[in-house]
Amino acid sequence: MWRETNSVSVHTGERLQPWAFGVHPPGYELPHSAHIGRVRLAVSSLEKSVRFYSEVIGLAVYERLIEGNPIARLGAHGDGSVLLELEEVPGVNAIGSRQRLGLYHTAFLLPTVEDLSSFIQHLGRFGIRFGSADHLYSQALYLVDPDGLTVEVYADRPQEDWVYKGRELVTATEPLLFAELPRMPKGSWKGAPSRTKVGHVHLYIGDLDDGARFYHRTLGLNLMTWEFPGALFASAGGYHHHVAINTWAAGSPVASDRDARLLFWELVLPAQEEIETVVANMSAAGYEVGHFQGIGSSVLDPWGIRVALVTKQ
Repeated sequence: MWRETNSVSVHTGERLQPWAFGVHPPGYELPHSAHIGRVRLAVSSLEKSVRFYSEVIGLAVYERLIEGNPIARLGAHGDGSVLLELEEVPGVNAIGSRQRLGLYHTAFLLPTVEDLSSFIQHLGRFGIRFGSADHLYSQALYLVDPDGLTVEVYADRPQEDWVYKGRELVTATEPLLFAELPRMPKGSWKGAPSRTKVGHVHLYIGDLDDGARFYHRTLGLNLMTWEFPGALFASAGGYHHHVAINTWAAGSPVASDRDARLLFWELVLPAQEEIETVVANMSAAGYEVGHFQGIGSSVLDPWGIRVALVTKQ
């Protein structure tokens, strides 16, 4: 079981910036501005998946391409940034919970808790089933797409309300108290609003030590939470997590070409020089670095999960 042994206590009353917490990597550290970009999924039916992510999750459909494997691009309403790409891949099959290593969930971050309350009202109006949790720093809902891939929709609490134990950010899975959410007018949900983004990705992996070596010690994410059973939560710039990894599906096979799965997720960096540094570090550590379907540089983690390294203005 992975355990961080170099944590340092922070004196009570000391006011620190969020990036001062956590465990920083021993060498290269990602810039504070690094964040998640697009996520691309392989799906069995573009029609079913587009309907789910647009009508249930509330994303706007920007574009559909039919050359090669059909692809749809979706994002927030009135925004223009692509958050999700759905690629219909022949022969892909739906998967069950914790049956494959790879994607656990894609997490869409709403701008405000009022948006989350409106989204809950939308789900209730149409009788859509969902799970929920209070993670202390965020309040979250969980749904399952037509291929068995989990989707999180959440809103953050203000960072000044986050709880730390020493340098570690405290998380939990507690009941979400719906009665304490702001009451919103009927019909207030108009789809995912502008400024919605992919807040994080959560991954099923086989081993936390190997996961920490890839995502923390080599890629350069800070560990923010490491005492939660079977999981590590890592980020850039003091966010609660841009990437979570867990061993809750350990022993399952890696998602194959015949499974609905994550094809890649983007790590957005501020400059090409940062990409070159990351590529050099990953290559020196023995990880597979290359290009994938025209997205530029990418690297594979030990379970074949592809991280695309991109810059955006």
